[in-house]
Amino acid sequence: MSSPMFNEFLAKVISKVKSKEAHKMIEKELHHHLLELSQSFQNREDSKEKAEEKAVQEMGNPYSIGERLNKLHKPRMDWTLITIFIMIGAISFLPLIGNAPGSLFLEQQAIWYSLGTIILISFLFFDYRKLKNWWFLFYSSGLLVLLYLPVFGLSAGGVKRWISFGGFTVDAASISMLLFFLAWSGILTKPDMFNGWKQIMMFGLFWIPFILYMMLPSFTSSIFYFLCVLMMFTFSHLPKKSKVIIITAKLTTCLLFIVPILISSRGSLLSERLFSFLSPEEYYDGSGYMYMLIKGLLAEAGWFGNGLNGDNAIQSLPDAHTEFAFPYLVYSLGWAFGIFLCILLIVFIWKISQNASKTKDSYGRILVVGGATLIAVPAIWNILMGLGFAPIIGVSLPFISYGGTTLIIYSAVLGIILSVYRRKDIIEPSEI
Repeated sequence: MSSPMFNEFLAKVISKVKSKEAHKMIEKELHHHLLELSQSFQNREDSKEKAEEKAVQEMGNPYSIGERLNKLHKPRMDWTLITIFIMIGAISFLPLIGNAPGSLFLEQQAIWYSLGTIILISFLFFDYRKLKNWWFLFYSSGLLVLLYLPVFGLSAGGVKRWISFGGFTVDAASISMLLFFLAWSGILTKPDMFNGWKQIMMFGLFWIPFILYMMLPSFTSSIFYFLCVLMMFTFSHLPKKSKVIIITAKLTTCLLFIVPILISSRGSLLSERLFSFLSPEEYYDGSGYMYMLIKGLLAEAGWFGNGLNGDNAIQSLPDAHTEFAFPYLVYSLGWAFGIFLCILLIVFIWKISQNASKTKDSYGRILVVGGATLIAVPAIWNILMGLGFAPIIGVSLPFISYGGTTLIIYSAVLGIILSVYRRKDIIEPSEI
Protein backbone atom coordinates (compact mmCIF):
# COMPACT_ATOMS: atom_id res chain seq x y z
CA MET A 1 0.00 0.00 0.00
CA SER A 2 1.42 3.40 -0.99
CA SER A 3 2.42 5.85 1.71
CA PRO A 4 0.14 8.92 2.16
CA MET A 5 3.31 10.99 2.47
CA PHE A 6 4.58 9.65 -0.86
CA ASN A 7 1.19 10.24 -2.48
CA GLU A 8 1.12 13.86 -1.34
CA PHE A 9 4.65 14.41 -2.67
CA LEU A 10 3.83 12.80 -6.02
CA ALA A 11 0.61 14.82 -6.36
CA LYS A 12 2.57 18.06 -5.95
CA VAL A 13 5.11 16.96 -8.58
CA ILE A 14 2.43 15.90 -11.06
CA SER A 15 0.55 19.20 -10.63
CA LYS A 16 3.38 20.90 -12.51
CA VAL A 17 3.51 18.40 -15.40
CA LYS A 18 1.14 19.41 -18.19
CA SER A 19 1.33 16.20 -20.21
CA LYS A 20 -1.22 13.78 -18.72
CA GLU A 21 0.28 10.95 -20.78
CA ALA A 22 3.56 11.32 -18.84
CA HIS A 23 1.94 11.26 -15.38
CA LYS A 24 1.87 7.48 -14.99
CA MET A 25 5.50 7.05 -16.02
CA ILE A 26 6.71 9.88 -13.74
CA GLU A 27 4.74 8.57 -10.76
CA LYS A 28 6.17 5.09 -11.29
CA GLU A 29 9.76 6.34 -11.52
CA LEU A 30 9.55 8.69 -8.54
CA HIS A 31 7.68 6.19 -6.37
CA HIS A 32 10.35 3.58 -7.07
CA HIS A 33 13.06 6.10 -6.11
CA LEU A 34 11.23 7.05 -2.92
CA LEU A 35 10.94 3.40 -1.90
CA GLU A 36 14.68 2.89 -2.44
CA LEU A 37 15.51 5.93 -0.31
CA SER A 38 13.06 4.89 2.39
CA GLN A 39 14.50 1.38 2.50
CA SER A 40 18.04 2.74 2.81
CA PHE A 41 17.01 4.90 5.78
CA GLN A 42 15.21 1.95 7.41
CA ASN A 43 18.40 -0.09 7.10
CA ARG A 44 20.02 2.56 9.30
CA GLU A 45 17.54 1.68 12.04
CA ASP A 46 15.07 4.50 11.30
CA SER A 47 11.37 3.78 11.74
CA LYS A 48 9.25 3.40 8.61
CA GLU A 49 7.50 6.76 9.10
CA LYS A 50 10.78 8.53 9.83
CA ALA A 51 12.43 6.87 6.84
CA GLU A 52 9.60 7.97 4.53
CA GLU A 53 9.82 11.53 5.83
CA LYS A 54 13.58 11.60 5.22
CA ALA A 55 13.10 10.13 1.73
CA VAL A 56 10.68 12.91 0.82
CA GLN A 57 13.05 15.55 2.20
CA GLU A 58 15.94 13.97 0.30
CA MET A 59 14.04 14.31 -2.97
CA GLY A 60 13.77 18.09 -2.63
CA ASN A 61 11.10 20.60 -3.55
CA PRO A 62 8.30 18.72 -5.38
CA TYR A 63 7.20 21.78 -7.34
CA SER A 64 10.73 22.41 -8.63
CA ILE A 65 11.02 18.75 -9.59
CA GLY A 66 7.68 18.95 -11.37
CA GLU A 67 8.76 22.01 -13.38
CA ARG A 68 11.96 20.26 -14.49
CA LEU A 69 10.09 17.10 -15.42
CA ASN A 70 7.51 19.15 -17.31
CA LYS A 71 10.26 20.46 -19.59
CA LEU A 72 11.79 17.01 -19.96
CA HIS A 73 8.59 15.08 -20.66
CA LYS A 74 6.59 17.47 -22.77
CA PRO A 75 5.24 16.37 -26.19
CA ARG A 76 7.67 17.04 -29.06
CA MET A 77 6.96 18.29 -32.55
CA ASP A 78 9.30 17.39 -35.41
CA TRP A 79 9.17 20.78 -37.06
CA THR A 80 11.78 19.78 -39.65
CA LEU A 81 9.54 17.01 -41.01
CA ILE A 82 6.48 19.26 -40.91
CA THR A 83 8.33 22.03 -42.76
CA ILE A 84 9.55 19.64 -45.46
CA PHE A 85 6.02 18.24 -45.79
CA ILE A 86 4.73 21.76 -46.47
CA MET A 87 7.53 22.41 -49.00
CA ILE A 88 6.85 19.14 -50.82
CA GLY A 89 3.14 19.94 -50.79
CA ALA A 90 3.83 23.22 -52.57
CA ILE A 91 6.04 21.43 -55.12
CA SER A 92 3.26 18.90 -55.83
CA PHE A 93 1.24 21.61 -57.60
CA LEU A 94 4.02 22.38 -60.10
CA PRO A 95 3.53 19.28 -62.33
CA LEU A 96 -0.13 20.27 -62.72
CA ILE A 97 0.75 23.63 -64.25
CA GLY A 98 0.73 23.42 -68.02
CA ASN A 99 -1.07 20.06 -67.98
CA ALA A 100 -4.62 19.94 -69.34
CA PRO A 101 -7.03 20.02 -67.63
CA GLY A 102 -4.66 21.81 -65.25
CA SER A 103 -7.18 23.94 -63.40
CA LEU A 104 -9.33 20.92 -62.50
CA PHE A 105 -6.30 18.98 -61.30
CA LEU A 106 -5.10 21.95 -59.26
CA GLU A 107 -8.44 22.25 -57.49
CA GLN A 108 -8.60 18.53 -56.78
CA GLN A 109 -5.00 18.47 -55.55
CA ALA A 110 -5.81 21.31 -53.16
CA ILE A 111 -8.77 19.33 -51.83
CA TRP A 112 -6.73 16.14 -51.44
CA TYR A 113 -3.90 17.96 -49.68
CA SER A 114 -6.38 19.61 -47.32
CA LEU A 115 -7.85 16.20 -46.46
CA GLY A 116 -4.38 14.72 -46.15
CA THR A 117 -3.33 17.47 -43.75
CA ILE A 118 -6.41 16.88 -41.60
CA ILE A 119 -5.65 13.15 -41.47
CA LEU A 120 -1.99 13.84 -40.67
CA ILE A 121 -2.93 16.12 -37.76
CA SER A 122 -5.51 13.59 -36.52
CA PHE A 123 -2.91 10.82 -36.34
CA LEU A 124 -0.34 13.23 -34.88
CA PHE A 125 -2.48 13.85 -31.78
CA PHE A 126 -3.80 10.27 -31.63
CA ASP A 127 -2.01 7.92 -29.22
CA TYR A 128 -0.47 5.43 -31.66
CA ARG A 129 -0.14 2.78 -28.91
CA LYS A 130 -3.89 2.18 -29.12
CA LEU A 131 -3.36 0.65 -32.58
CA LYS A 132 -1.13 -2.16 -31.35
CA ASN A 133 -3.80 -4.63 -30.28
CA TRP A 134 -5.96 -4.10 -33.38
CA TRP A 135 -3.59 -6.09 -35.59
CA PHE A 136 -6.12 -8.85 -36.36
CA LEU A 137 -8.74 -6.31 -37.45
CA PHE A 138 -6.21 -4.58 -39.71
CA TYR A 139 -4.96 -7.84 -41.21
CA SER A 140 -8.41 -9.31 -41.86
CA SER A 141 -9.62 -6.00 -43.36
CA GLY A 142 -6.63 -5.95 -45.69
CA LEU A 143 -7.39 -9.50 -46.80
CA LEU A 144 -11.04 -8.69 -47.44
CA VAL A 145 -10.02 -5.76 -49.64
CA LEU A 146 -7.66 -7.93 -51.69
CA LEU A 147 -10.25 -10.69 -52.03
CA TYR A 148 -12.84 -8.15 -53.17
CA LEU A 149 -10.66 -6.58 -55.88
CA PRO A 150 -10.29 -9.52 -58.34
CA VAL A 151 -14.07 -9.92 -58.46
CA PHE A 152 -15.48 -6.41 -58.19
CA GLY A 153 -12.46 -4.12 -58.60
CA LEU A 154 -11.99 -1.69 -61.47
CA SER A 155 -9.09 -2.28 -63.82
CA ALA A 156 -6.58 0.40 -64.82
CA GLY A 157 -3.49 -0.47 -66.81
CA GLY A 158 -4.38 -4.14 -66.56
CA VAL A 159 -4.41 -4.07 -62.73
CA LYS A 160 -7.57 -4.38 -60.62
CA ARG A 161 -6.68 -2.08 -57.75
CA TRP A 162 -9.57 0.41 -57.75
CA ILE A 163 -12.96 0.45 -56.04
CA SER A 164 -15.76 2.83 -56.94
CA PHE A 165 -18.58 3.79 -54.56
CA GLY A 166 -20.76 6.85 -54.20
CA GLY A 167 -19.19 8.50 -57.21
CA PHE A 168 -15.67 8.22 -55.75
CA THR A 169 -12.90 5.94 -56.98
CA VAL A 170 -10.22 4.92 -54.51
CA ASP A 171 -6.99 2.95 -54.79
CA ALA A 172 -7.98 -0.03 -52.64
CA ALA A 173 -4.61 -1.75 -53.08
CA SER A 174 -2.88 1.21 -51.40
CA ILE A 175 -5.44 1.14 -48.59
CA SER A 176 -4.73 -2.55 -48.02
CA MET A 177 -1.00 -1.73 -47.86
CA LEU A 178 -1.66 0.66 -44.97
CA LEU A 179 -3.76 -1.98 -43.21
CA PHE A 180 -1.06 -4.66 -43.51
CA PHE A 181 1.58 -2.17 -42.34
CA LEU A 182 -0.44 -1.54 -39.17
CA ALA A 183 -1.19 -5.25 -38.75
CA TRP A 184 2.42 -6.41 -38.90
CA SER A 185 3.65 -3.62 -36.65
CA GLY A 186 1.33 -5.02 -33.97
CA ILE A 187 2.17 -8.68 -34.66
CA LEU A 188 5.89 -8.01 -34.32
CA THR A 189 5.47 -6.78 -30.73
CA LYS A 190 4.26 -10.26 -29.68
CA PRO A 191 7.27 -12.62 -29.47
CA ASP A 192 5.08 -15.53 -28.34
CA MET A 193 3.51 -15.60 -31.82
CA PHE A 194 6.86 -16.68 -33.28
CA ASN A 195 7.52 -19.69 -31.08
CA GLY A 196 7.36 -23.30 -32.30
CA TRP A 197 4.63 -24.14 -34.77
CA LYS A 198 3.36 -20.55 -34.74
CA GLN A 199 6.33 -19.60 -36.94
CA ILE A 200 4.74 -21.63 -39.73
CA MET A 201 1.46 -19.75 -39.25
CA MET A 202 3.29 -16.40 -39.36
CA PHE A 203 5.09 -17.53 -42.49
CA GLY A 204 1.73 -18.22 -44.13
CA LEU A 205 0.24 -14.92 -42.94
CA PHE A 206 3.15 -13.13 -44.56
CA TRP A 207 2.84 -14.76 -47.99
CA ILE A 208 -0.96 -14.65 -48.39
CA PRO A 209 -1.10 -10.85 -49.10
CA PHE A 210 1.94 -11.12 -51.38
CA ILE A 211 0.23 -13.78 -53.49
CA LEU A 212 -3.05 -11.83 -53.58
CA TYR A 213 -1.19 -8.72 -54.79
CA MET A 214 0.38 -10.82 -57.54
CA MET A 215 -3.08 -12.05 -58.57
CA LEU A 216 -4.38 -8.49 -59.21
CA PRO A 217 -1.69 -8.44 -60.74
CA SER A 218 0.33 -5.73 -58.97
CA PHE A 219 4.03 -6.51 -58.90
CA THR A 220 4.71 -3.07 -57.41
CA SER A 221 2.44 -3.65 -54.41
CA SER A 222 3.94 -7.11 -53.86
CA ILE A 223 7.47 -5.74 -53.71
CA PHE A 224 6.58 -2.80 -51.45
CA TYR A 225 4.69 -5.10 -49.08
CA PHE A 226 7.59 -7.57 -49.03
CA LEU A 227 10.20 -4.91 -48.27
CA CYS A 228 8.08 -3.09 -45.68
CA VAL A 229 7.39 -6.20 -43.59
CA LEU A 230 10.94 -7.49 -44.04
CA MET A 231 12.38 -4.23 -42.70
CA MET A 232 10.03 -4.30 -39.71
CA PHE A 233 11.09 -7.90 -39.02
CA THR A 234 14.75 -6.88 -39.19
CA PHE A 235 14.42 -4.02 -36.68
CA SER A 236 11.98 -5.73 -34.33
CA HIS A 237 12.93 -7.08 -30.91
CA LEU A 238 12.04 -10.66 -31.72
CA PRO A 239 14.55 -13.31 -30.60
CA LYS A 240 17.50 -13.33 -32.98
CA LYS A 241 17.07 -17.02 -33.74
CA SER A 242 13.42 -16.59 -34.78
CA LYS A 243 14.29 -13.48 -36.75
CA VAL A 244 17.07 -15.18 -38.71
CA ILE A 245 14.92 -18.24 -39.46
CA ILE A 246 11.92 -16.25 -40.67
CA ILE A 247 13.90 -13.73 -42.75
CA THR A 248 16.00 -16.49 -44.33
CA ALA A 249 12.85 -18.48 -45.15
CA LYS A 250 11.22 -15.43 -46.77
CA LEU A 251 14.23 -14.60 -48.92
CA THR A 252 14.75 -18.23 -49.91
CA THR A 253 11.09 -18.62 -50.89
CA CYS A 254 11.28 -15.45 -52.96
CA LEU A 255 14.42 -16.58 -54.78
CA LEU A 256 13.30 -20.18 -55.39
CA PHE A 257 9.68 -19.63 -56.39
CA ILE A 258 8.68 -16.00 -56.98
CA VAL A 259 11.62 -14.76 -59.06
CA PRO A 260 11.50 -17.68 -61.56
CA ILE A 261 7.76 -17.10 -62.04
CA LEU A 262 8.35 -13.41 -62.78
CA ILE A 263 11.05 -13.96 -65.37
CA SER A 264 10.03 -17.34 -66.85
CA SER A 265 7.94 -15.92 -69.67
CA ARG A 266 9.65 -13.51 -72.02
CA GLY A 267 6.29 -12.58 -73.50
CA SER A 268 4.78 -11.38 -70.22
CA LEU A 269 4.22 -7.67 -69.60
CA LEU A 270 6.70 -7.62 -66.73
CA SER A 271 9.36 -9.42 -68.75
CA GLU A 272 8.82 -7.04 -71.67
CA ARG A 273 9.30 -4.06 -69.37
CA LEU A 274 12.48 -5.59 -67.95
CA PHE A 275 13.98 -6.32 -71.37
CA SER A 276 12.94 -2.91 -72.72
CA PHE A 277 14.70 -1.30 -69.75
CA LEU A 278 17.90 -3.20 -70.56
CA SER A 279 17.68 -2.54 -74.32
CA PRO A 280 15.18 0.28 -75.00
CA GLU A 281 16.36 0.71 -78.59
CA GLU A 282 15.17 -2.79 -79.48
CA TYR A 283 11.69 -2.01 -78.13
CA TYR A 284 11.39 1.51 -79.47
CA ASP A 285 7.97 0.83 -80.99
CA GLY A 286 6.70 -0.61 -77.70
CA SER A 287 7.57 -0.24 -74.05
CA GLY A 288 11.08 0.99 -74.86
CA TYR A 289 9.60 4.22 -76.27
CA MET A 290 9.16 5.75 -72.79
CA TYR A 291 12.82 5.21 -71.89
CA MET A 292 13.94 6.92 -75.08
CA LEU A 293 11.44 9.76 -74.60
CA ILE A 294 12.53 10.46 -71.03
CA LYS A 295 16.18 10.29 -72.01
CA GLY A 296 15.59 12.90 -74.72
CA LEU A 297 13.64 15.22 -72.40
CA LEU A 298 16.29 15.10 -69.68
CA ALA A 299 18.99 15.86 -72.25
CA GLU A 300 17.12 19.07 -73.15
CA ALA A 301 16.49 20.15 -69.56
CA GLY A 302 19.61 22.22 -68.92
CA TRP A 303 20.38 23.67 -65.50
CA PHE A 304 17.31 25.90 -65.31
CA GLY A 305 14.78 24.11 -67.52
CA ASN A 306 12.33 25.18 -70.17
CA GLY A 307 9.61 26.68 -68.00
CA LEU A 308 6.23 25.43 -66.81
CA ASN A 309 4.44 26.52 -69.96
CA GLY A 310 3.73 23.00 -71.19
CA ASP A 311 5.50 23.16 -74.58
CA ASN A 312 5.04 20.53 -77.26
CA ALA A 313 8.01 18.44 -76.13
CA ILE A 314 6.80 17.90 -72.57
CA GLN A 315 3.20 17.43 -73.69
CA SER A 316 4.36 14.20 -75.35
CA LEU A 317 5.17 12.79 -71.91
CA PRO A 318 2.14 10.85 -70.58
CA ASP A 319 1.35 10.85 -66.87
CA ALA A 320 3.59 13.87 -66.32
CA HIS A 321 1.62 14.72 -63.19
CA THR A 322 1.68 11.18 -61.74
CA GLU A 323 4.34 8.55 -62.48
CA PHE A 324 6.65 10.90 -64.37
CA ALA A 325 6.37 14.01 -62.21
CA PHE A 326 10.12 13.98 -61.56
CA PRO A 327 11.31 14.09 -65.22
CA TYR A 328 8.59 16.69 -65.89
CA LEU A 329 9.98 18.92 -63.12
CA VAL A 330 13.56 18.43 -64.29
CA TYR A 331 12.64 19.29 -67.87
CA SER A 332 10.55 22.29 -66.83
CA LEU A 333 12.67 23.72 -64.01
CA GLY A 334 16.09 22.27 -64.75
CA TRP A 335 18.65 20.01 -63.14
CA ALA A 336 19.28 22.56 -60.40
CA PHE A 337 15.71 22.10 -59.19
CA GLY A 338 15.92 18.32 -59.70
CA ILE A 339 19.01 18.10 -57.49
CA PHE A 340 17.33 20.32 -54.89
CA LEU A 341 14.25 18.06 -54.90
CA CYS A 342 16.40 14.93 -54.49
CA ILE A 343 18.24 16.49 -51.55
CA LEU A 344 14.92 17.55 -50.01
CA LEU A 345 13.52 14.01 -50.27
CA ILE A 346 16.74 12.49 -48.92
CA VAL A 347 16.62 14.79 -45.87
CA PHE A 348 12.93 13.96 -45.47
CA ILE A 349 13.57 10.20 -45.50
CA TRP A 350 16.67 10.55 -43.31
CA LYS A 351 14.74 12.51 -40.68
CA ILE A 352 12.01 9.87 -40.64
CA SER A 353 14.59 7.08 -40.26
CA GLN A 354 16.41 9.00 -37.54
CA ASN A 355 13.22 9.13 -35.48
CA ALA A 356 13.29 5.32 -35.21
CA SER A 357 16.44 5.51 -33.08
CA LYS A 358 15.03 8.26 -30.86
CA THR A 359 11.97 6.44 -29.55
CA LYS A 360 12.33 4.10 -26.57
CA ASP A 361 9.12 2.24 -27.39
CA SER A 362 9.66 -0.89 -29.51
CA TYR A 363 6.21 -0.63 -31.12
CA GLY A 364 6.82 2.98 -32.06
CA ARG A 365 10.20 2.03 -33.51
CA ILE A 366 8.64 -0.66 -35.70
CA LEU A 367 6.00 1.79 -36.92
CA VAL A 368 8.63 4.35 -37.89
CA VAL A 369 10.79 1.75 -39.69
CA GLY A 370 7.81 0.43 -41.64
CA GLY A 371 6.55 3.93 -42.43
CA ALA A 372 9.99 5.02 -43.58
CA THR A 373 10.12 2.01 -45.92
CA LEU A 374 6.68 2.72 -47.38
CA ILE A 375 7.77 6.27 -48.22
CA ALA A 376 11.43 5.71 -49.10
CA VAL A 377 11.15 2.72 -51.48
CA PRO A 378 8.62 4.29 -53.92
CA ALA A 379 10.38 7.66 -53.71
CA ILE A 380 13.76 6.18 -54.60
CA TRP A 381 12.31 3.90 -57.29
CA ASN A 382 10.30 6.72 -58.87
CA ILE A 383 13.33 9.00 -59.12
CA LEU A 384 15.54 6.24 -60.51
CA MET A 385 12.73 5.34 -62.93
CA GLY A 386 12.45 8.98 -63.99
CA LEU A 387 16.19 9.08 -64.62
CA GLY A 388 16.14 5.84 -66.61
CA PHE A 389 18.02 3.84 -63.97
CA ALA A 390 15.12 1.57 -62.95
CA PRO A 391 12.35 -0.25 -64.85
CA ILE A 392 9.06 1.60 -65.35
CA ILE A 393 6.52 -0.25 -63.21
CA GLY A 394 3.95 2.38 -62.28
CA VAL A 395 5.31 3.96 -59.09
CA SER A 396 4.15 7.39 -57.97
CA LEU A 397 6.39 9.89 -56.18
CA PRO A 398 5.13 10.18 -52.58
CA PHE A 399 3.45 13.52 -51.73
CA ILE A 400 4.28 14.95 -55.18
CA SER A 401 2.53 12.79 -57.78
CA TYR A 402 -1.15 13.57 -58.29
CA GLY A 403 -3.47 11.03 -56.65
CA GLY A 404 -5.96 11.39 -53.82
CA THR A 405 -5.86 7.94 -52.20
CA THR A 406 -2.08 7.60 -52.16
CA LEU A 407 -1.68 11.13 -50.81
CA ILE A 408 -4.05 10.38 -47.94
CA ILE A 409 -2.29 7.05 -47.23
CA TYR A 410 1.13 8.73 -47.11
CA SER A 411 -0.29 11.50 -44.92
CA ALA A 412 -1.64 8.91 -42.48
CA VAL A 413 1.75 7.15 -42.37
CA LEU A 414 3.55 10.45 -41.77
CA GLY A 415 1.02 11.38 -39.07
CA ILE A 416 1.73 8.09 -37.27
CA ILE A 417 5.48 8.73 -37.49
CA LEU A 418 5.01 12.22 -36.05
CA SER A 419 2.81 10.75 -33.31
CA VAL A 420 5.64 8.41 -32.30
CA TYR A 421 8.09 11.33 -32.21
CA ARG A 422 5.64 13.48 -30.24
CA ARG A 423 5.47 10.88 -27.46
CA LYS A 424 9.09 9.75 -27.42
CA ASP A 425 9.76 11.47 -24.06
CA ILE A 426 6.43 10.79 -22.34
CA ILE A 427 6.08 7.00 -22.54
CA GLU A 428 7.94 4.21 -20.81
CA PRO A 429 10.70 2.37 -22.67
CA SER A 430 9.72 -1.09 -23.90
CA GLU A 431 11.75 -3.87 -25.46
CA ILE A 432 8.99 -6.32 -26.41
